[in-house]
Amino acid sequence: MGINVSRQANLSENELLQRFVGRGHIAPDVESYWSGLLNYHITIPEDSQDQLNLDSRLETLCQSFISNNLKTGNLGSLVTVFLLKASELLSLSDKESNVHIWQTFNALFIIRTLIKYIIETGSEFQLLQHFEAIPNAELLRAEAEAGAGAHTDGATTIAVEATEDGVGNMLARAAVIVDGAKFETFIDALVNIIVVIPVKEFTYHLHLEVVNTFITLLSVHLFTEQPTDKSIIFRTIFKCQHANVLVSSLLHFVARMVEVPHTMFGSSSSGSFVFGIAESLLSIFTFRKQQDVLKATGVTGVELSQQFRDHYPLANQSLLLILILTNHCTTKDNPYRASLFNCADSKDSPKDGASFQIDFSSVYETLCRIVTIDQATLLLYLLLHRNDRFYRFVMAQNDLENLVIPILQTLYHAPDSTSHHIYMSLIVLLILSEDDSFNKNVHNIMLKNIHWYTERTISEISLGGLLILVVIRTIQYNMLKMRDKYLHTNCLAALANMSGQFRALHPYVAQRLISLFETLARKHTRLDAQLKEPVNNAVSVNVTTTPEDMLQDLTVLEEVLRMVLEILNSCLSNQLVYCPNLVYTLLYKRSVFESFRSHHAFQDIIQNIDMVVGFFSSRLQRVQEQRGELGVSEVFEVISKGASQWSSDRLRKFPDLKFKYVEEDAPEEFFIPYVWTLVCKYGCVHFSSESIKGVTTEIQC
Repeated sequence: MGINVSRQANLSENELLQRFVGRGHIAPDVESYWSGLLNYHITIPEDSQDQLNLDSRLETLCQSFISNNLKTGNLGSLVTVFLLKASELLSLSDKESNVHIWQTFNALFIIRTLIKYIIETGSEFQLLQHFEAIPNAELLRAEAEAGAGAHTDGATTIAVEATEDGVGNMLARAAVIVDGAKFETFIDALVNIIVVIPVKEFTYHLHLEVVNTFITLLSVHLFTEQPTDKSIIFRTIFKCQHANVLVSSLLHFVARMVEVPHTMFGSSSSGSFVFGIAESLLSIFTFRKQQDVLKATGVTGVELSQQFRDHYPLANQSLLLILILTNHCTTKDNPYRASLFNCADSKDSPKDGASFQIDFSSVYETLCRIVTIDQATLLLYLLLHRNDRFYRFVMAQNDLENLVIPILQTLYHAPDSTSHHIYMSLIVLLILSEDDSFNKNVHNIMLKNIHWYTERTISEISLGGLLILVVIRTIQYNMLKMRDKYLHTNCLAALANMSGQFRALHPYVAQRLISLFETLARKHTRLDAQLKEPVNNAVSVNVTTTPEDMLQDLTVLEEVLRMVLEILNSCLSNQLVYCPNLVYTLLYKRSVFESFRSHHAFQDIIQNIDMVVGFFSSRLQRVQEQRGELGVSEVFEVISKGASQWSSDRLRKFPDLKFKYVEEDAPEEFFIPYVWTLVCKYGCVHFSSESIKGVTTEIQC
C-alpha cells in the first residue's frame, strides 16, 4: 500500500475520484478500490480563499457526482465504508490504528465536502436523497452480467459477482425504501467517535473533522428559508439520545484546549508510513509554539480569535458547535440546551438531576484565558445566566480579576469589537453584579499598574473602581458612537447593582462619576433649550431631526440622569462612611446639581444629595472659621470625622437598586444570526456567502 498525494491542482485528473463520481457503482466491499482512494492526502483549506480555490477545482467532479450518484449510490457506499472503519476503531490498538484513522479521516472529509456542496447548491431534500440513494437495479444487473469475473476500468479493479444469488441480492438491495436510516446511523457514528475515542495526537484531526461535519450539516440553516423544526437534519440531530455525553465531550474539548499536533496522525517514532508525507502538506496544521499565546498584550479580539482557531482548532470548533446546538430550537425541548444548563462540578458529590459532571475549575480557567473572544463571551453568558451551579462556583472564586479584567479590556477597546460583543460583555457584568458578594469582593481586590487603561496613569486601584471607570467610559462611548438605549440601560443597571457596595473609591473614580452626571446635564440643558426655541430660530438643529425625535431623546436622557442620581444616592445612603472621595467631589462640584433642584423628575432625589452636601459644607465652614483656609488633607480630616457622626436616617428612603437581567422575547432572533456570524468569521469551515439566504445579511463567510 503506497502513499498517494493529491494536490488541489490535479484533483480533476484523479482516476479514483473520477471513478467515484462516474456512472459505475462501486460496492462497499471492494477493498482494493477504497484502500486506494482513502490513501490520498488532500491539502485541507486553511482559509476562505483556500476553500474557494478547492471548490472551483472540485466543481466538475461534484457536478458529475450530482448527475450520477442517484443511480450509482456511491456516496452510500462510501458512507458504509466510513461506518465500518469507525466501528473498527474501538478495537484497534494505538499502533494499529494510525493508518486506519487516516483512512477514516479521508472518508469523512470526502463525505463532508460533498455534503457542503449539496447544501450550498441544492437543498436538504437533495442531500438526503443522495445520502440514502441505492444503486439502480438495471445498472447492477448490467454490471453483474457484463463479465463473469471482474470489470476493469483504468487503474481500478472492481470485483463483480455474476452468480444468480449475487444478482438477486443486489436487486433486493435496490428495492429498499429510502427512509433516512443510513443518515441516522451516520449521525450516531459521529457521536460515538466524539464521546468514545479519546483525543490523542493521532486522533486529533479525526475528532476535528467530526465536529466540522456536524457544523456543516447544521449549516443547512444558512442556505434555506424553512424553519429548523421542518428540517430533517435538525430533527435527526436534535432527537439524539446522547445529548448529555455529546455536550460533555465538546465542553471537555473546550476546557482542555489541546493544541493542534505538529503532525496529523501521530509522531514519527511510531514508524507508521503516514509520517513520510511531505512537510508541505502538513503546513496548515503546524505552528510555532508560543508561551501563553492568547495573553499577548496589544492584541485585538479579532487577532485573538484567529490565534485561538489556528492553535486550538478542536476547542474552537467544539465551542462553536455548542453555541449552534444550544441556540437553535429554544422554543421547544432542546436536549443540548438542557444538558449545558444542568451540568455540575465533578469535584462535588454526584448531583441529582445533573446532566453530566465536569471540572468547573478547568472550564473557568479556560474562559478566563479566552473571554475576550466573541464565542467565549457567549458561552460564559449561557453558563452564568442559565446554570445556577456554575454561577455559584464563579461567585466563590478568589481570583475574579482573571475573569473580569479581560471583559473590561473588551469594553475599553470597544472600536475593535462588534456591537454584539460589547453588548454581551456588558450583560455578563450585569449578571455578575446581581450577586452582593461579587459587588463587595471587587472592592477588596487591589490592582497595580493597569497599563492598558491610558486615560490616566493609576498606580493602584480596586477592581471595583476599574469596573466603574470602564462602564462609565462605555456609556460615554455609546453616547457618541452607538446611541443604543439598551446599552445605556445595562451599563447603568450594573452600576446600580454595585452602588450599595461602593467602597474606598479612588479619587479619579469619584470624579468620573460626577463628571458623567455633568456631561449628561449639559446635554440635557442644550436639548431642552432647543426644544423651547421657535422653529425658525433653531438653526443649529439638524434638519433631519424632528421635534418629536428631540422630545424622545430628552425623555431617554432624563431617565439616564435619574439613574445616575439614584446610583449616587444609593452609595451615600449605604456606604458614605467608606467613600470620603465621593463626598469631597460632591462638595467641589455641588454647582452641577443646581439647575435640577426644581425639576420634577429629579428634585426628590437631589434633596438627599443636597442634605449630604449641606451637612459637610457646614462642618467645613465652622472649621474654616476656626483655622482659616484648609488644605486637602484637612478637608478629608473633616469629612472623615463628620462621616463617623453622620446618620443615613436623615435621608429620604428609596427602594434598593436591584436589577436582574431578563432575556428579551424571542431571543433566538438575536442569538442565531450572531452565532452563525461567529461560525463564518472565526470557524475552520468556510461557506459560500453568495448562497446564504436563511439568516441576516450580517453574516459574511
